[in-house]
Amino acid sequence: MIKGINHKNSLIIVALERELPQKLLPNWNIVYSGVGKVNAALTVAKAYNTYKPSTIINYGTAGALNSNLKGLVSVNSFKQRDMDVTALGFKVGETPFEKNKTIKFNYDGFSCGTGDNFVISKQTLKTDVVDMEAYSIAKFCHLNRINFYCYKYISDNANNEAANDWEENIQNGAMDFIKTLESNLK
Repeated sequence: MIKGINHKNSLIIVALERELPQKLLPNWNIVYSGVGKVNAALTVAKAYNTYKPSTIINYGTAGALNSNLKGLVSVNSFKQRDMDVTALGFKVGETPFEKNKTIKFNYDGFSCGTGDNFVISKQTLKTDVVDMEAYSIAKFCHLNRINFYCYKYISDNANNEAANDWEENIQNGAMDFIKTLESNLK
């Protein structure tokens, strides 16, 4: 549940405008990061300095590794699924020499593995969903003590049909996300 948000003190970060067109939320600050962790990291830093929000919300599509997930889900736990320094004795997903192995926020949700590849097969790192941006945004908010919420629309099942399913479903979650926002307004 999102606490105390309104369109004036919040920023929504989405990878692609196709996922959430600005015209659907004309009074909200929405920025589009583009695809991937680097684009998301650069975008959140620049957008934070521009808007100075008290809350940042990430919305987008995700592949489900947990076959029970459908529709819009809340995500509260984030890992880097493509961080692999196992040669130095670290586990997949662990950033070397950092205290926090997982970024976790204090609200109900599922786990997300973020990486710079589109998932079409089983993953080594166990998470409920996979995406390509959330970890970067979550880490920025965690380090800077900014309220953060994340919602992902399950567009595919991260399998060999994922690319076609994603194309077919990319726009289907926008209205569910908007309803969730509206139900949590101050």
